[in-house]
Amino acid sequence: MLPELIRRFDQSVDGTFEQFRSHVPINRVFYIASELGNWSLVWHLTGVTRAAINGDRTKAALRLSAVLGIESLLVNQGIKRLFKRERPVYVGDRPHKLRRPVTSSFPSGHASAAACAVVLLIDDQPELAPLFLAMAAVVAASRIHVRVHHASDVVGGAVIGAALGLIARRIAPLR
Repeated sequence: MLPELIRRFDQSVDGTFEQFRSHVPINRVFYIASELGNWSLVWHLTGVTRAAINGDRTKAALRLSAVLGIESLLVNQGIKRLFKRERPVYVGDRPHKLRRPVTSSFPSGHASAAACAVVLLIDDQPELAPLFLAMAAVVAASRIHVRVHHASDVVGGAVIGAALGLIARRIAPLR
């Protein structure tokens, strides 16, 4: 019963994304977001930029990068090996270049890193929560749009990443 509900959820969300996949500007945004999510680049750049603007945020940037390194190890070398879920099948030309992952589809590492980063960024700068949340949503959703993750992979990744971010915030508080 649960696998069937997940399959229907994934199909429904993918169908919703299908209507946007022929739009050039939307494709460009999602493909760029997906590439920037590789190796948590967008989050490391965000941390470094914030520290460069305000040196008082150096500790926050270091914490963010260290935690994302641990998160990546746990998700990509740990959790993904437990599930070994197949990625969505897509045959055809892609509108933009895309690095094809070789790991399991579940959970989405991009979504996990995005949620983890958001928890830590908001902890340090809550007034920018809408911006950080929007960035994370675009990065996570990009994985569905570019057809390398099922929607349930993204939801699962976000839940795992948020949990890891909350644990890290408790273990390594800024104040």
